[in-house]
Amino acid sequence: METAYSRSGVKSAGEMPGFKALLKHLAPTFDFAPNARPVIGFGYYANVIPVAPNLGIAISTDGVGTKILVAEAMRKFDTIGIDCVAMNVNDVVCVGARPLSMVDYVAVEKADDELLSQLGVGLAEGARQAEISIPGGELAQVAEMIKGSTEGSGFDLVGTCIGAVALDRVLTGRDIQPGDAIVGLASSGIHSNGLTLARRVLPDLREHVSELGGSVGEELLRPTRIYAAFAKALLASEVDVKALAHITGDGFLNLTRVEADVTFEVERLPDPPPVFELIQERGAIPDEEMFAVYNMGVGFVTVVPRAQASRTIAIADQTGYKAFELGSVTDEPGRRVYVRPRGLVGENGRFRQA
Repeated sequence: METAYSRSGVKSAGEMPGFKALLKHLAPTFDFAPNARPVIGFGYYANVIPVAPNLGIAISTDGVGTKILVAEAMRKFDTIGIDCVAMNVNDVVCVGARPLSMVDYVAVEKADDELLSQLGVGLAEGARQAEISIPGGELAQVAEMIKGSTEGSGFDLVGTCIGAVALDRVLTGRDIQPGDAIVGLASSGIHSNGLTLARRVLPDLREHVSELGGSVGEELLRPTRIYAAFAKALLASEVDVKALAHITGDGFLNLTRVEADVTFEVERLPDPPPVFELIQERGAIPDEEMFAVYNMGVGFVTVVPRAQASRTIAIADQTGYKAFELGSVTDEPGRRVYVRPRGLVGENGRFRQA
């Protein structure tokens, strides 16, 4: 089924047979280092490599996608580094790890001194928020490969983050039980997913929109929220954390990554930031697609016993995050996600009307 997102040139993983072929070729590499065989399969937020008795290194890599094109158009580069740190750190904490360090890869069309300096500002601020180091990286000048929105402005930014986790504390959601509570943490906005669609329906980045309190471009560049402080505090508490989920592209469908064969009933939603209503109205995009592309105001989720939901929300508040009890887990098989306020059910990589 064609969607606004696919019309903007982006395919889901399920629409790319080549992606499955890529993973097929990579799976045998798990056996190349028997003493460091990954403990999780493909498809989770991060993987974990054993390095010592009951000690694993969590590892994940990610970039910020076409949010970079917004930064180029706005000539504002001092926050995109925060997004790069966030996209990596938020994935690493999902396996129960404490983030430690990240390296970056910067590819540029032209070695612009101001661009590089401002990228450093954002990366450093992201590292401060996540309490990680950035001990190295790589700068590549590849004018033949990368072209920006204006001559010489093109760049790409990618990071790889590691963290530490006890092997007997790795989280994959396998212990989720019916009746557990779903607690969501507010996003700061669009974060770093769905920017291709957003730019298509909001092409004038300089347009001032009163509901946004600024221009479209300023809103789209609002940095991705880093949830490391919350995850660290929650994992150190007495709360029995069943799962942590970074709500990125695919929205609440990210919950179906968990190992347990359960269904998630989202019964309540916070009011989403105004940018989502603007995108939906300007693009005439149905709920089914909005919830499959965007976080819709919830950037991170944890699953905990219902009796500990209020304590989880209190920990979020203490660490500077707004949290909500969204719903609960049921024993319905099939790994579905119901978004009851919008009448949606998500399964097999897409939402439809329930």
